[in-house]
Amino acid sequence: MSPTHRAARIEDGIHAAVERRLAARGWSPHLTPYVGYGAPGWVRVLARVLLAPPGTPRDERPERRGWRRFTTVSADGIDVTVRLGGETHVVTSGRDGYVDVRLPADLPSGWATALLSVGDTTPVETRLRIVGPETTYGVVSDVDDTVIVTMLPRPLVAFRNAFLVRESARTPVPGMAGLYADIVRAHPDVVFCYLSTGAWNTAAALGDFLARHGYPPGPLLLTDWGPTSTGWFRSGPAHKHAQLERLFADLPQVRWLLVGDDGQHDPTIYAEAAVAHPDRVRAIAIRQLSVGEQLAQHGVPTGPDPLTSAATEGGTPAVWAPDGSGLAVAMRRRNLLPGR
Repeated sequence: MSPTHRAARIEDGIHAAVERRLAARGWSPHLTPYVGYGAPGWVRVLARVLLAPPGTPRDERPERRGWRRFTTVSADGIDVTVRLGGETHVVTSGRDGYVDVRLPADLPSGWATALLSVGDTTPVETRLRIVGPETTYGVVSDVDDTVIVTMLPRPLVAFRNAFLVRESARTPVPGMAGLYADIVRAHPDVVFCYLSTGAWNTAAALGDFLARHGYPPGPLLLTDWGPTSTGWFRSGPAHKHAQLERLFADLPQVRWLLVGDDGQHDPTIYAEAAVAHPDRVRAIAIRQLSVGEQLAQHGVPTGPDPLTSAATEGGTPAVWAPDGSGLAVAMRRRNLLPGR
């Protein structure tokens, strides 16, 4: 095993010192659960252990301005009790307080729940999407500029959106919720996963946003900012590649519609996935940013990604449109979505 990167060692040392100081002041571990998924025989449980000041309600979910989400302190090495399907498991939070474990469980298809707790605290509930063998249609959806307008590459706007704006003030991408509703009507057992390079700190707020604007529920597969064990910064494309590969392996019977936008790397990432796994990618749908959005983010308009064209030549359908309504029309023209 290669040695941990210097940046990660520095960050870990700072976190350890802060954790000790806060623990001495009475701060205690506080669980933040995330939506997980699974299949017959197992589940993937996702959560994070954070330190909270004395008197913090365990179920507190106030809507706060974004910057407070990024001032949390993680708690590493904390035992977490997971109760699901009549079984009890004890796992340990890892680096930055994250829990990402695969556990044995025999749960029926559909939505299930697990109870998570630390110490003698009141358990918190998390939802799990159990994907049965009958489910063969899946949607992997990007978040930024695909379902929610963020203009992420623009530093000042991204800072405003992430740190200052309440989720209730964020703007959904027109027509995307309607497109996803059409997919659910055509495939009622479809499984949705939202794949983003956004930080886990925003998961609760993003989940609230998706529910408020009528997007189908599903696991959020996010990442985190800052150093990793191998470098100074996390790689967004590497995160998306890794999560796609894991979904393909975890749910081998599912063929996926990959939905993203052309503002960053989605066309290339999705095309590479389709070329490598043509039997696992049902189609690619790309929301085209406006000329103004492209100019703001890249300085010049961008066109269709050549790798996406290669994927199409290999038999994977790909559609492009400026919003969800346009993508729905394009998908119907390609017989990728039934007519209304």
